[in-house]
Amino acid sequence: MTHPLLDLPPLSAERFAAIEDRVARLLETRQDVLITQGEALLPLEGAIRAAAGPGTTALNVITGPYGQTFGNWLRDCGATVHDVEVPFHAAVTAERIREAFAGHPEIDFVSLVHAEAATGNTNPVAEIGEVVREHGALFYLDAVASVGAEPVLPDAWGVDLCVIGAQKAMGGPAGVSAISVSERAWARMAANPNAPRRSYLSLLDWKDRWIDGGRKALLHAPAQLEMLALEACLERIESAGPDAVMARHAAAARATRAGAAALGGGLEPYVYEAKDAAPVATTLRVPSGTVASDLVAHALASDAGLPLAAGGGALAKEMIRVNHYGPDATADVVHACLAALGAALAERGLTVDMAAARRAADEAWR
Repeated sequence: MTHPLLDLPPLSAERFAAIEDRVARLLETRQDVLITQGEALLPLEGAIRAAAGPGTTALNVITGPYGQTFGNWLRDCGATVHDVEVPFHAAVTAERIREAFAGHPEIDFVSLVHAEAATGNTNPVAEIGEVVREHGALFYLDAVASVGAEPVLPDAWGVDLCVIGAQKAMGGPAGVSAISVSERAWARMAANPNAPRRSYLSLLDWKDRWIDGGRKALLHAPAQLEMLALEACLERIESAGPDAVMARHAAAARATRAGAAALGGGLEPYVYEAKDAAPVATTLRVPSGTVASDLVAHALASDAGLPLAAGGGALAKEMIRVNHYGPDATADVVHACLAALGAALAERGLTVDMAAARRAADEAWR
């Protein structure tokens, strides 16, 4: 059997390196950029295990489930961890980070999620980066959900380890990810005797054999289809212009938030302040007596392709996510999601105003 996705010529090291360079341009970074052959959890975990150890004192910011995961990894590495926990309906502030340093001046590693698609909030990385730089700590950032939906600027923000994935706002594949690494971060890894080596988690293996080798020979056979898909989505972003792609996501977030508020039926934005709401996804709180997962199931019964989901874990009872990212960051998708949610609320005897929701979404999109 033949198929256009089979029997392709091997991906060369030169082409692999060229795709890395395009990622670097997207991030406007002069740091080393590695494309890792797996979903973004691969470099997220690999970076923590390479840069943290028993001598590390980490400040871990928790504004959603991924922040909790990072704290667990840091503790597993033997690091001393101080958590800053923020309600999932809000964002952390630079002042909270400053206060943490004041209480624990020995902090030398800061881990932060830029945008939490799971909770719908986004954190002010530029302001936080200034505080981290003042104290000389290494700055680790999960920008998987934010890249493509809002600016991600490792160099300007002083981020030493910045992980991205293509499967959300970039509209690309989930099977490859990337990380930018500063010289300070490489030095920290090299000095860590517990950093993974001869391992799929090892970033140092990639540096030694790929970057320091002049990017001439790949460590292993690349995930060819995913690499080609990543190249295609980068071409699409470059063609439209990153600013236009980010503006489309911001418009989708504004329209969803405004439309949900006008819809009624007891539906409310989950993130209290609009400034704290992520452009990649909008989370909504369901009315008392309504179970979010049930409401989503009814909404999807009419159109299973809508980017609607209930919150994870305990949030499945109270939160709905409208995942308006990538190709779903359009006015038509926003309208369809609001209409489906409105119909599901009306079926439960709640009063909704579909026309008002559509008008509010249209006005907010402009």
